[in-house]
Amino acid sequence: MSEQHNLVLLTFPDATAWRSAFDEAQHLPGLRLAAALERSADGVLEVRDTFTRGAGVATVGSGLLGGLVGLLGGPVGMLLGFAAGAALGNAAEEHYATEAGAAMIVLSPRVPDGGALLALDVREASPGPADELAAKHGAAVERIDEHTFTEQVRAAEKKAEENRAAEREGGEGEGGEGTGEERTGDGA
Repeated sequence: MSEQHNLVLLTFPDATAWRSAFDEAQHLPGLRLAAALERSADGVLEVRDTFTRGAGVATVGSGLLGGLVGLLGGPVGMLLGFAAGAALGNAAEEHYATEAGAAMIVLSPRVPDGGALLALDVREASPGPADELAAKHGAAVERIDEHTFTEQVRAAEKKAEENRAAEREGGEGEGGEGTGEERTGDGA
């Protein structure tokens, strides 16, 4: 059976049940990212915990590669190469973190009041391990194909950008016609 890249959602009607499932989920085969979202009884949503397999690898790896290239320039070149490589790797990780934040916004309506949701980014050879984890902890399971979820996130990002643009346009009619200048004086 070939691998399927899915977002596996485990929904818990009770917010207290997710912690042990989250800890066990970190050992699922093919897990890349796990996030725990919890909603209080009064509707406040929080990201309670996250796990990223290989977090920091891009930063450290790029830094080491930059340092090796920098060896050609001596000790100072090595230091500068490491710093430049680490900065590039960190930028890649920051971009990934931004996309993960947008994904959490898309998932927020699925978190029940007083409950929790584990979102697991996983490459599954079989649905068995995640299904067994859900059954063990009393969670409902939903799978979203990676491509479908990516489309949902992109649509949400596009809508948010359109809303920001509309807000900017709405504010341009005041003061200096959107130039940032304030008109004063007697009009002469």
